[in-house]
Amino acid sequence: MRIAVARDQAPGEARVAMVPDLVGRLRAAGYEVAVQAGAGVAALLADEAYEAAGAQVTEHAFDEADVVLSVQPLDAACLAPLPSGATTISFFPYAERPTDVALRRDRKLTTFGMEYVPRISRAQSMDALSSQALVTGYRGAVVAANMLGQFFPLSMTAAGTVPPAQVVVLGAGVAGLQAIATCRRLGAVVKGYDVRAAAAEEIRSMGAVAIELPLPTLDGAGGYAREMTEDRAQRQRELLAGYIAAADALITTAAVPGRRAPLLVTTEMITQMAPGSVVVDLAAEVGGNVEGVVAGKVVRVGSVQLWGGANVPSQMPEPASRLYAQNVLNVIMLMSHDGRFAPDFDDEITAAMCVTHAGQVLREH
Repeated sequence: MRIAVARDQAPGEARVAMVPDLVGRLRAAGYEVAVQAGAGVAALLADEAYEAAGAQVTEHAFDEADVVLSVQPLDAACLAPLPSGATTISFFPYAERPTDVALRRDRKLTTFGMEYVPRISRAQSMDALSSQALVTGYRGAVVAANMLGQFFPLSMTAAGTVPPAQVVVLGAGVAGLQAIATCRRLGAVVKGYDVRAAAAEEIRSMGAVAIELPLPTLDGAGGYAREMTEDRAQRQRELLAGYIAAADALITTAAVPGRRAPLLVTTEMITQMAPGSVVVDLAAEVGGNVEGVVAGKVVRVGSVQLWGGANVPSQMPEPASRLYAQNVLNVIMLMSHDGRFAPDFDDEITAAMCVTHAGQVLREH
C-alpha cells in the first residue's frame, strides 16, 4: 500500500506531515512511501533526507496513493488524482468546510481529522492538538520576551539591580503551561489563571503563582472548560484587571475547539498596563481573548503592543512537524492490520476521527 506525503499548499503553512526519521517505521510496517517534491523544505527537511530514508520523492506522489498525509486539508485539485476509497489524514475543521465535506462524500473518500482524536489515555500519543499547543505556548513566551524592552530575569550588577519581568498567563492548558514554564526558565515572575479546578495546582507545579478568584470553577468534558455566562465573564474581567495592570507581559491562551475564544481582556484593561508592556494573544485565530486583536498583526493600544498569533506552530516548523508526524504515525499504526491500512470503525479513536467514509458523512458536529 502507498502512503503519500503532501506538500502543504495553504498560505503560511510551513509544516510537513511526515519527517524522514519516521519514514523507516512506515516502510517496516509494509508501506511504500512517496513524498511530494519539496514537501519538507520549509521545515528544513530536504528531499535528499527523505530519499535516504527510503521514500520516493516525486511531484506525482498522489498517483495510486491509498493514504495521503498533510497538515492542512487537501484542496480539490490535490484530491483529483486520488482513487475512490482513498484516505486522507490531516487537520480538518469540519464546520468551516461544508463544500469540501460534500466533495469527499461524493468521491467516497475517507477523511480523518487529527483534531478529533479523543482525550483518552490510549490516544495521548496521537493528540496533535496537544503537541502543536506545546509549540504554540513556547513560541508565545519567546515572542513576549522578544517584544518586551526589558530583561525577563532578575539581574544584580555593580551598576544596580534590574528587577525581573512580571508575566501573567491566562489559560493553563498545554499551551498556557508551556508558556508559563518557558517564562519561568527565562527568569520572569509568573502568575497564571484558569477557570478549571485542577489548574491551580498545575500552575504551581511550573513554579508560578496561581491566581485564585472568588468565582466557581468551569470544568467541562474532555479536560476543557465549560462556556461561561456573560455575567461571570464580566465579573472575571473585573477581578483580573488589577493583575493585568501590574504585568509587563500578558499571554492569553484560552481556546476551546469548535467555539469562539472567550473574551478575557478588554481594551480598557490593556490601557491600564504600563507603557512598553506587551500582550500576546495565542487565541487570535479563533476570535481572540483580547479585544481588538488581529491574527497575524501587531496592534498598538496606546503604548502597549498587542500581538495576534496566526498559525503559531508553523512559525517553528521543524519541531512542530516532528511532533505532528509522530502523532500521525501513531494513528496509522493504530489503523494498520497485517501490513495493510484497514481502520476498525468500531474503535472509539477511529470512529471519533472519521469525518467521511464510503459516501457518508459520519461527523455531524
